[in-house]
This record gives sequence, structure tokens and C-alpha cells, in this order.
Amino acid sequence: MRIVSSFLLSILTFNNKNVLAMALWPVVIYRNKKTSENTVIQNHEKIHHRQQIELLILPFYIWYFIEYWVGMFGCKFKHEIAYRNISFEMEAYEQERNMGYLKNRPYFSNWKYFKLKIKKHA
Repeated sequence: MRIVSSFLLSILTFNNKNVLAMALWPVVIYRNKKTSENTVIQNHEKIHHRQQIELLILPFYIWYFIEYWVGMFGCKFKHEIAYRNISFEMEAYEQERNMGYLKNRPYFSNWKYFKLKIKKHA
């Protein structure tokens, strides 16, 4: 399901104008009609929906926020760095232009990005 609402997205992102869309199972909220029609953004958010389903929704959000806050402390509260280092975002950004990705995506593929992140810091 798709919702186009700049107002709702602004509320959910604390008025972060850089956020163009957000996947909150079972919907995707888009900032405007143009972003809702962008296939790369659509694919990025579909990847998040797959991740959310795999982790049975609530555990996804818990893990997501734990990774975000650990990242915030680790990078001296630089939002963009912490956000881009969340394993779910790493996978979605790396694969967002691969329109066939979800057809062949192995389960729990974000784990690969989490392990890479841990290995990098070890």
C-alpha cells in the first residue's frame, strides 16, 4: 500500500526533508507523487518490507534502532553516518538499482552487511 503525504513523513522523520520515503509495514509513505513513482526509491522500500517480514516486523524495528543508536554513539552523533551504517540500509542502498534483486534475494541477506560492519570494527 502506498501513501503520499509530505505532512505525515515530516512528522515521522522529525521534519527531516532529506527523507523521501519510509517503509512502515504494510505501507510505504512517500514525500510526494514524484518520489512515489521513482522505481529506485520503490525498490529500496520494497527491500525494507522484505527485511521487516523476515524479522516479523517488531524485531526489525528494535534491531534497526539499536544499530542506529550504537552507530550514533560510535560516530559522535552524526546522523547521516549512523543511518548509512545500519545493516538494513546498507543492503537497501547497495541493491536499490538492482530491480531483480528481490526475486533471488536469500533470506536474511542484511546479515552479510552486519557481519562486514562488525569485521571492519574488530
